[in-house]
Amino acid sequence: MGDRWHVEVDRGVCIGSGMCVGTAPGDFTLDAARQSHPTVPERDPSELVMDAAEGCPVEAITITLAETGEAVFPPEE
Repeated sequence: MGDRWHVEVDRGVCIGSGMCVGTAPGDFTLDAARQSHPTVPERDPSELVMDAAEGCPVEAITITLAETGEAVFPPEE
């Protein structure tokens, strides 16, 4: 079994552009306030989820390894 991801959206940073929903429609939703939420916060790695995180115009999406909390995106410098 591989590493699982924890996906989180910082509501204080999210501007509700909907880019994540357009990129990974089954993985993110917008609520009534146009704030993004992952549909499943803990999940198997997904190229679409990574694409959504990389494409977020304000970098509101973070991905960490669920077990260790190690950063997947954005990568630690």
